[in-house]
Amino acid sequence: MHKFHEVTARLEQALSRISHENLDILEEVKEQVELVLAQFRRAKGRVDVPDVELYEDILSLYNKSNDAAADPEVLRRLAEKLQLVGISELMQESLALHEMVSASGGDPGAIFEKMSNLLKEIKDFVQTENPNLDAPAREKNLPPSSSSAQTTAVGNHKAPVIPDDFRCPISLELMKDPVIVSTGQTYERSCIEKWLEQGHRTCPKTQQTLSNPALTPNYVLRSLIAQWCEANGIDPPKRPSSSQPSKTKFACSPAELTKIQILLCKLSSSNPEDQRMAAGEIRLLAKRNADNRVAIAEAGAIPLLVKILSTPDSRTQEHAVTALLNLSICEDNKGSIISSGAVPGIVQVLKKGSMEARENAAATLFSLSVVDENKVAIGASGAIPPLVTLLSEGTQRGKKDAATALFNLCIYQGNKGKTVRAGVIPTLMRLLTEPGGGMVDEALAILAILASHPEAKSAIGAAKAMPVLVDFIGNGLPRNKENAAAVLVHLCAGDQQHLADAEELGVMGHLVDLAQNGTDRGKRKAAQLLQRLSRFVEQQQRSQSQAEAQAEQSLSQSRAQQP
Repeated sequence: MHKFHEVTARLEQALSRISHENLDILEEVKEQVELVLAQFRRAKGRVDVPDVELYEDILSLYNKSNDAAADPEVLRRLAEKLQLVGISELMQESLALHEMVSASGGDPGAIFEKMSNLLKEIKDFVQTENPNLDAPAREKNLPPSSSSAQTTAVGNHKAPVIPDDFRCPISLELMKDPVIVSTGQTYERSCIEKWLEQGHRTCPKTQQTLSNPALTPNYVLRSLIAQWCEANGIDPPKRPSSSQPSKTKFACSPAELTKIQILLCKLSSSNPEDQRMAAGEIRLLAKRNADNRVAIAEAGAIPLLVKILSTPDSRTQEHAVTALLNLSICEDNKGSIISSGAVPGIVQVLKKGSMEARENAAATLFSLSVVDENKVAIGASGAIPPLVTLLSEGTQRGKKDAATALFNLCIYQGNKGKTVRAGVIPTLMRLLTEPGGGMVDEALAILAILASHPEAKSAIGAAKAMPVLVDFIGNGLPRNKENAAAVLVHLCAGDQQHLADAEELGVMGHLVDLAQNGTDRGKRKAAQLLQRLSRFVEQQQRSQSQAEAQAEQSLSQSRAQQP
């Protein structure tokens, strides 16, 4: 911390010596310099003292199990020290967390889930302990039910705690217009529409790829929420007057458009330093918001970025492929990137770039392959072998990027054989059995989508996957049980040896449990396997009975022939 403040002071001192107001630079740049200088000056006078108690309180709540009760005194201290004592502050924190999830590229993971749970604990505590606190903010920011809840919270009565199932997983607020996405999860319409508008094509809660963007009204849940509100003396939340998303326009200013044009000039120059700087700036601009992505593409940046993918400078290459990744979030830009001939350059980066560039190249291919016809082009470009290599040797993030790209490409049947021939099955088996198991979900999902292909079925059998799959069906998480069962269904189709191996490993008991308690898909797969195994066992028993009868008959004949 002290080193940071020392560097801040030196930067402020150096920047204040520059007479930037007299330089021939854009007014926007002058404003930015003044803003940065003001921030440095504020930072110089601020020194945070370490708070050990706050650290320990957060850690205890962050690491506790979901079913353990939180200490009210810990929650009270956290709410006060983090300045989360009012509903408006809590809502602002909730929105900030949602923005972090959005910025994570649709892969929030366990850390964000824990942060969300921690925030929810504090939120429930504040609302329960202080039902009349911050009333104006509650009336302004929360559903109309809030004001009614306050009027009923008299004496020792506390405002009712909203059931978890009635909260939107994104905003953590009581849902007004709950809708169901293709994965079966329910969200507040406005929240999930915003998520989809930002270019995400995954379910925020499960991280599964959405098979379609359709939103189905959850009438049952809406009715239950209304009944709960009525039972607790709360006005039911009112739906927005229109189901259409209210889009906020962030049109680029003339200064921003000018900046983009300047960057494109540098991008097309022959100066490597200018190219690197411009590609880095475009990368950041494209990440910032949807309007920048549209403006940058319309200005003609995509062909220039594609051109410098082949640059020998690794940093420039990394900036270029990441800028294309950020631009590809906009649906309209995907076609422009493909038509500009970007795929071969992206594949080249995937093969020989820095690790970060390879990871972002994989993520770019996944983003582009959301469009079905692009799956064919990307599969034919030679992208699959380097994706399999990255899945094997990349960082944890790199492996996840490669896995999502491979999964999406293998939705197209023609890419499955190429993926198997690239050696993906042994790699997936290593991921399933490595300590830590950080890639189990992805590995089983890819195996499940590949298993219907004859080459994949043969390779899975050769990899001796049966014991591993049976173990996951018995002891895995619900989604992993489902995918392991799906692989086994294909593996055992018409294969007596695999059926015998599965039966010998004791899969029957696991399948009975899955058929009763699994996910909907897991139940279906378990029922299919149980039916096949039952037929197999019956055939084995009949064959054994026939063999015993024949042996008995032969023995009787032999005895009869003896003198």
